[in-house]
Amino acid sequence: MRHLWTIVLCIAVATLPLGAHHSFGAEYDANKPVTLTGVVTKVEWTNPHSHFYLDVTTNNQTVNWKFEGYPPNVLYRTGWTRAVTLKQGDRITVFGWQARDGTAWAHSREVTFADGKKLFFGPPAGTGDGGAAPAVDVPNAK
Repeated sequence: MRHLWTIVLCIAVATLPLGAHHSFGAEYDANKPVTLTGVVTKVEWTNPHSHFYLDVTTNNQTVNWKFEGYPPNVLYRTGWTRAVTLKQGDRITVFGWQARDGTAWAHSREVTFADGKKLFFGPPAGTGDGGAAPAVDVPNAK
């Protein structure tokens, strides 16, 4: 019985990272750039990706967008400070790429603050796994 629990525990631990990380190309479309301005409603400093939520109002309709970016340790190294740089209620403009499914979800790249300061919240677009084009074009490959 003890061996059975050991096996179950090993399988459970081994499968945890499977759903945690994904490539840009699997979730986002590099051909769908978005630049949106709105008010921050929530900020999550989590691993493997941080997120913030932005209320964007267009034609008297408000949509809450979710933006994904770097993990907290990378944000710190690039000039962000938790609960200081980006807070609920801040009005910002963000550039990124929309999710492939067309929902109000995007991979963020650059955040522009009300004072004009700009910081990267995520890496540039890439094709990666699931991308529309190969990462490397190899002529005459067999």
